[in-house]
Amino acid sequence: MELLFLGCGTSTGVPIVGCQCDVCQSTDKRNKRFRSSVLVTLDNGHTILIDTSPDLRTQGIENGLTHIDSVFYTHIHADHIHGIDELRTYNYLQRSSIDVYGCKEHLDHIRKSFSYIFEEAIQRGGGKPLVDLKYIEANKSFELYDAEITPIQCWHGKLTVIGYRIDNLVYLTDVSDIPEEAYQFLDGVDVLVLDALRYTPHPTHFTVDEAVQVAKRIGARECYLTHMGHELDYSELVSKLPEGVKPAHDGLCVKVK
Repeated sequence: MELLFLGCGTSTGVPIVGCQCDVCQSTDKRNKRFRSSVLVTLDNGHTILIDTSPDLRTQGIENGLTHIDSVFYTHIHADHIHGIDELRTYNYLQRSSIDVYGCKEHLDHIRKSFSYIFEEAIQRGGGKPLVDLKYIEANKSFELYDAEITPIQCWHGKLTVIGYRIDNLVYLTDVSDIPEEAYQFLDGVDVLVLDALRYTPHPTHFTVDEAVQVAKRIGARECYLTHMGHELDYSELVSKLPEGVKPAHDGLCVKVK
């Protein structure tokens, strides 16, 4: 299995428009961060996109992304769902609809917020995404493309966020708390991806130190930090992290055992 980071930035992206800080003005490509999203490619070639960021079109072009079998949604914030219209390009390429997975709360919101996609009475115009909503239950595993998938319920402040375990990969973004009962789904992980917004406390995201503590508890072979803001310089962060924990960067491809 391969994990490709399409974006590892926070909701504003990095650089932030108009910001003159050192990270936003950095020439290090690893400090250029699209909004957070990843592509998982299974050994049998099937692809799973986690979240449709507003940067999906550019992410697809820069990474040569030409096929999406399914989309998994983590939650309903704009930086994770507002690229949904870009899926219509993949409908054209694939000549098929795309299965979209999420919990009922999240998919119902998407159905309402992007009603033009789902209401037959609305004129198609230049086309609209063809998607099939697939409702899943948190903490209840299912099989897809010969992989075992477990949606893991966590908290993003007071909002539900769904992390995903795909065989030995776990992706947890926009997380401020992992319920104790969720840790049973995190045993034996090979690669772990964790939210780490900045160094200072935030009400709806892990800090770097909080993410490191969670990574130590889970004990994955490798842990990558994502959803990072402009407070975090890549090179500086690398020097501060313990062995086995690294910042992600856009375009990073990781092999999962």
